[in-house]
Amino acid sequence: MRKLVLAALGGTALGLAVTTQVAGPLVAQEAERNASVYEQLDLFGDIFERIRAEYVEEVDEGELVEAAINGMLTSLDPHSSYLSPEDAADMRTQTRGEFGGLGIEVTQEDGVVKVVSPMDGTPADAAGILAGDYITAVDGESVLGLTLDDAVDLMRGPVGSEIIITVVREGEDEPFDVSIIRDTIKLNAVRARTEGETIVMRVTTFNDQTFPDLKSGLAEEIEKAGGLDQVNGVVLDLRNNPGGLLNQAIYVSDAFLEAGEIVSTRGRDVVQSDRNNATPGDLIDGKPMVVLINGGSASASEIVAGALQDHRRAIVVGTQSFGKGSVQTVMPLRGEGAMRLTTARYYTPSGRSIQALGISPDIIVEQPRPEPVDESAEEETPRLLRSEADLRGSLDNDSLSEDEIKQLEEDRERAEKAAELREQDYQLAYAIDILKGLSALGPRALPDPEQRAEAEDAPQ
Repeated sequence: MRKLVLAALGGTALGLAVTTQVAGPLVAQEAERNASVYEQLDLFGDIFERIRAEYVEEVDEGELVEAAINGMLTSLDPHSSYLSPEDAADMRTQTRGEFGGLGIEVTQEDGVVKVVSPMDGTPADAAGILAGDYITAVDGESVLGLTLDDAVDLMRGPVGSEIIITVVREGEDEPFDVSIIRDTIKLNAVRARTEGETIVMRVTTFNDQTFPDLKSGLAEEIEKAGGLDQVNGVVLDLRNNPGGLLNQAIYVSDAFLEAGEIVSTRGRDVVQSDRNNATPGDLIDGKPMVVLINGGSASASEIVAGALQDHRRAIVVGTQSFGKGSVQTVMPLRGEGAMRLTTARYYTPSGRSIQALGISPDIIVEQPRPEPVDESAEEETPRLLRSEADLRGSLDNDSLSEDEIKQLEEDRERAEKAAELREQDYQLAYAIDILKGLSALGPRALPDPEQRAEAEDAPQ
């Protein structure tokens, strides 16, 4: 014990000695750095005064200062920026779920405006804008070289007015124009429906209403189905979901997890780091899940997909997500404005950083691009499919009761609906097929050994 104490004391003494020896140079370096900063601030003041006094046209000093502030922030990363009082008010409105605009989430990549995702049911979605599109001009005015906020300002306008955006799309030889009518964007954060025995929860954004909408929508669909026993699983559709509020992503993840870490955020300092854990309770009592993602799934969507994937609570299907693994803090400023500053990176439960990498699906399933409709093409005459039942004089099947025949007809109808869904949304149909397969295999298909053991011990 004495050796340990001595070693500690010796270490402390050595630490004091070293500190005494280097304190002088450290203080000098800090003073030199401060002097350099003050010189740079004096240089900024000189340039500001020279512009105000000698620029060819009279300038608005307030706009000049705002531009300088925004330039400082946007030089850090694509997500840090200055929010004018108007922009800050718009952002607060968006998190409440209703605002005016086109309905697209955009970012900036190498000076070019890139669509993260169109929002479901919005003018941009109806006009055919796709995740990954690049916007190069607005109403004929180039947006190349503009800050992201300036480009967004060009896209804003009165509800009902037309805007022409020029789009560059991978696979298209030439840029093309798209006409969009601005409208009031009302975001339904969650839309629930049932396909066969599968509940599909389409989450379009993470705003104040996301978790309440998900909880109520899920309960309603379970009730319609006649109880959870009549449900084979849940598809959580996060495709083209650009993210939103971090706390809502945590609530949604927690809704399907019993315990364990959901996400951790790590800033430059320890005090800026945080860890969020799940609380007991699973809204669907361990029923199988599939999470759908694509290149338009970003930020909060990736937190949810990563948490459920790392805990082996869900199978992730689709294509690589966007890869935005940073946290922005909105800090109010004087004059009703605000500063959006990147303050941390977030990590999935296994310690993965999603930044620039995204979430890799467990099963990669591409969504076929919509084929252009050729109205001039003549409709093909459907090929007649013949079976034994179509043959004249064929024998009847007398081994089935009326109830069994009715059941076969219902099964056939469900199969036909599934085939129709596969034509409309291949990725979703694939996810539903996975849940059908897990349900058909029974308890042995459950990923959690404890769940499998409980199911096997349950009375049949």
